[in-house]
Order: sequence, then C-alpha cells, then structure tokens
Amino acid sequence: MLRKLYDWTMEKAAHRHAEWWLALFAFVEASFFPIPPHPLLGLMCLAEPKKAIRFAAIATLASVAGGLLGYAIGALLYDTVGRQLLDLLHLTDSFPQAACYLREYGAEIIMIKGMTPIPFKLLTITAGFIGMNLLSFVFASIVSRSISFMIVGVLFRLFGAPIKSFIDKYLGLVTVAFVVLVVGGFILATQLSGGGDDATHKCAAATMESLG
Repeated sequence: MLRKLYDWTMEKAAHRHAEWWLALFAFVEASFFPIPPHPLLGLMCLAEPKKAIRFAAIATLASVAGGLLGYAIGALLYDTVGRQLLDLLHLTDSFPQAACYLREYGAEIIMIKGMTPIPFKLLTITAGFIGMNLLSFVFASIVSRSISFMIVGVLFRLFGAPIKSFIDKYLGLVTVAFVVLVVGGFILATQLSGGGDDATHKCAAATMESLG
C-alpha cells in the first residue's frame, strides 16, 4: 500500500502543473490548511532533482504570501474566522502561549519556530492578533521559510539521484525515520520554546484572559 501511494505521488509530483500545486499547498498551509507542503516538495525534488532549488524557492515565496493571509486573519478576522480555524486545527490551547512568546521575543520566535514542525499557521495568525510589526513579520517569515524549504532543495539538488535510489530501495525504513525526526522535532521545539526562565514560566501559564 505504501509503495503504491509513493509511486502514485511520484507520478503526480512530476506532473506539468506540479509547481502550481506546490505553491497552492505552501500558501494555504501557512494560513489555514493542516497538511504541510514538505512531502510534496520532497517528492517533486526526487522526481526532478535539477529543479530542486526552483521548487524550494516557489514553496518559500508562496508560504510567505500565505503567511500574510494568516496575519490578516489574526489581525482583522480573529473573532469571526481565526478562532474557528484554531479550534478546527486543535491549536486553541497553544494560542495563548504562542501570543505570549511572540510578544516577548518577536521575530526571533518566528525564525526559530518557523523552521520546526510546529504549525506555521499558528505563528502567522497569532502575529496578526498581537499586532506584530509587519516588516519584522515578513522578514522573519522569509528567513524561517527559506531555511525550512531550501534545506530540502539543496540536499536534493546535490544528492538527488543517490537519495532517490535509497528511498526506492528502503522506503519503509525512510518512512519510519521521517516519523522519528518529526516527533523529535516537536520535542526539541518544546525545549527551545523559551529564552529566559521568567518568560518561559510566564508564557507556559498564559491564558486567553491574560492576553488582554
């Protein structure tokens, strides 16, 4: 089953409209869609390693643009749209802590958290809600999304053929390793979620009422 799904996705990733699908996934994931674009990006890079940097750049630009939509939702439509989105995505409990950390650390948090498996949409909506400086938000988004996607692009551009051969041969092992890395990323992000102890304790106890 896994092999069939892999082969089918590889075929679609090489489709002539694959770049548009990648841009769409990256855009909507940054504001409201639950599935990240990284798997599609990786498969597209596997299908055409020579275009890996191009694919990563498309994902980066689309994600930053989608982040602006998320920012607008948090700034202008939180009560009517944002709250419902966070609830549907099961991010409501994380929202007060995210708002607290953004107020304490600003762009630094977006640059750090945006490179982890923590949902980028949580940061974009929260940034709009707290009224984070827009230029700082855009700059931090470009940095974090560039690193997140360009790592994939550069690796596949340099080692595309060997990586593809390895995955073709050891698909099950690669799948398990990916899951372990994602779980480990969440654990690491939790450990890195604060700078000073005071801010960490303050934000860990943050609630919607404390946001004011």
